[in-house]
Amino acid sequence: MKKRTPLLVGAGVVLALGPLTPGAHASDARAPDARAPDARASGAQAAGARAVPAAKAPEDFVALSSVDASIVQDMRYATKVNFIGRRIDGYRQPLCILTRPAAEALHRAQEKLLPQGYSLKVYDCYRPQRAVDAFVRWAEDLDDERMKPEFYPRVAKDRLFADGYIAEKSGHSRGSTVDLTIVALGSPPAAGGPARPVRPCYAPQGERRPDDSVDMGTGFDCFDTLAHTDDPRIEGAQRANRQFLKGTLAGEGFVNLPEEWWHFTYKPEAYPDTYFDFPVAYRSVAGH
Repeated sequence: MKKRTPLLVGAGVVLALGPLTPGAHASDARAPDARAPDARASGAQAAGARAVPAAKAPEDFVALSSVDASIVQDMRYATKVNFIGRRIDGYRQPLCILTRPAAEALHRAQEKLLPQGYSLKVYDCYRPQRAVDAFVRWAEDLDDERMKPEFYPRVAKDRLFADGYIAEKSGHSRGSTVDLTIVALGSPPAAGGPARPVRPCYAPQGERRPDDSVDMGTGFDCFDTLAHTDDPRIEGAQRANRQFLKGTLAGEGFVNLPEEWWHFTYKPEAYPDTYFDFPVAYRSVAGH
C-alpha cells in the first residue's frame, strides 16, 4: 500500500512533505536505537518545508477551557520558563488548543480525578510548526546553553538531534498530543520560578523548579532517561504517581510516549498526517 504523504498546513496552503522516513518517529514512536525522550520530536522530516502563517484553526480545534475550564493550564512555551529560556515563536497567548475529541477525552479524565481530590494540569497542547522550527534553530546554536544546568545537564547539546530530543516535526502540531501532569486540589499555584536555570530537573522535588505537580521524579521537559515513564530508578510514590496519570488517561484513549512521563496522544488522531501552523491564540479558535 502506498504511504500517505504528511501535510503541512498554513493560511489555506497545504504543503506536501513526502513520505515519513521509516523508523523516524512516524507516530510519536521512537526509533529502535533512540536513547532519549522525544517531547518535541515525532516524525523527523526533510529540512526546507516551511508553513505560511495561518489565521484560523480548522473548526474541530477548540480551546480546552471551552470544554473544561477546571483543568489547570501552565503553558510553559508562552513564558520564559522552558528549556530555551524565552517565549517560543507562535505562542501568542497562554492557551491550550486541541482537537475536540482530545479535549473531550481530557474532560472525561478530569471528571474521574476531581472526586479523588486531583486535577489535570497541561504544560503544552497544540504546537505550531513555527515553534518546532524555533526549537531546531535553538538546537543548532551550540553557544546557547543558558538553560542546560536545569533541563539537560547530562546531555551534550550537539547530541540533541542524534539522541532524539529535537526533530523537525512534532506530533503536537497535529493537534491531539498533550503534555500534562496531576496536581492535588487546593495546592497553591506554582509561580514557575525564575527565567534562568535552577537545580537540575531530576533533583528532589523540593530542590528543583517550583511546580504544584505531584512528585513525578523529574520536572517537565527533563532531557534525561529518568523521565522515561517506567525507568526502574523511579520508585515508591513517584512511580505510583506516573502510573496514576498513565492509567487515568489510558482509560480515555490516550497513549503515553514511554520516554516521557508527561507526553500523551489521543487515538485515533483526527489529523495523523497533517502538521498545522496557526498561532496559539484565542482568535485561532474563535467561534469554534
